[in-house]
Amino acid sequence: FSAVVLKLFWIKYPFLLFLNPRMKRGCALNYVLCAVCTATVFLTWEISVLYLHVPPSPRLPPISPRLSHITILLWVHPFGVVAPLPDCWKQFQINGCMITDDKHAYRQVDAVIFHHRDIGNGRARMPTEPRPRSQKWIWLNHESPTNSPGLQQFDRVFNLTMTYRVDSDIYIPYGHLIPVVNGSGSLDQTTSLHRPSRLLAWVVSDWSDSHARVSFYNELKRYVNIDVYGSAGKPLKKGIEAVLELLRDYMFYLAMENSQHTDYITEKLWNAVRAGAIPVVLGPSRQSYERLLPPEAFIHVDDFPTVEELAQYLNKVMQNPDLMKHHLSWRQNYSVHLSTRNELYCDACEVVRRTRGQTSVVPHLKDWFCS
Repeated sequence: FSAVVLKLFWIKYPFLLFLNPRMKRGCALNYVLCAVCTATVFLTWEISVLYLHVPPSPRLPPISPRLSHITILLWVHPFGVVAPLPDCWKQFQINGCMITDDKHAYRQVDAVIFHHRDIGNGRARMPTEPRPRSQKWIWLNHESPTNSPGLQQFDRVFNLTMTYRVDSDIYIPYGHLIPVVNGSGSLDQTTSLHRPSRLLAWVVSDWSDSHARVSFYNELKRYVNIDVYGSAGKPLKKGIEAVLELLRDYMFYLAMENSQHTDYITEKLWNAVRAGAIPVVLGPSRQSYERLLPPEAFIHVDDFPTVEELAQYLNKVMQNPDLMKHHLSWRQNYSVHLSTRNELYCDACEVVRRTRGQTSVVPHLKDWFCS
């Protein structure tokens, strides 16, 4: 609008005045000055419209004067596998959080995460410098007590625990369900209520006759056919996609943990759920599984007085569409979110921020974790 006005009236017309010899030079000069002033006003208005009224980019984190910035040092990458560290805002919309693996920042960071398997077996040494007074030390462990050596040396060392146990300071389950609206993005979209041609599968690589799951398998196979894959059975391509593709042909999957401990539920459960198979679980109590899944979404081995009765029920579900629907129809209301280490590192920032100023330690780490 301003460009049209300037061109047709305040610029073009004064220029014609200069060409008219009868027009006084002072009058023409006044027109020029008016044109400059008017142009300044209109251009200022247009700039304000274009730039001052554009909403801020969604990538920029909101500014909160009450939000304190937290920096967390990852002392060693778990199992020695170096991976890129996250930008907590861009990836997870967690504001005021930075993750670093630069040990030179040790004295300045708010917290340090120590992965147990690496410090417990001596692969990584603990800091030789004293812990700064306000700094939190976080004990990270995804493994069960059976597979966590050296626990006894860490009493009164850490301030916060970060494990799969529900009573951890920072709770990190292997996965969880997300409710969906109108079935959009639900599990049922990828695996509808079909009738698989095969009954029961088990993918296992860590085989030991001392494991409770091996004893259970040896008894269950007396009553039903179990297809075993992995290093202890039929060959299977590496990678989770190969496992998921395999399980889509089965009604049930043996999601059995290598050891039974409080809340210890790993990716084995989520592999079955993602593939559409009904998990038959051997691990902690049914109550622990029900924190993660609806009661009908899995079959617990403790639900039956005998292994033979469990086998009879599996065959019954295979032949009964109503029972199959009972165990699978919940899927249309949920999707699965699998936790990643980077996400967990960023989640730890909120707990560190909330516990600033607190100096308590975990007095008996081994007693608590093994209970």
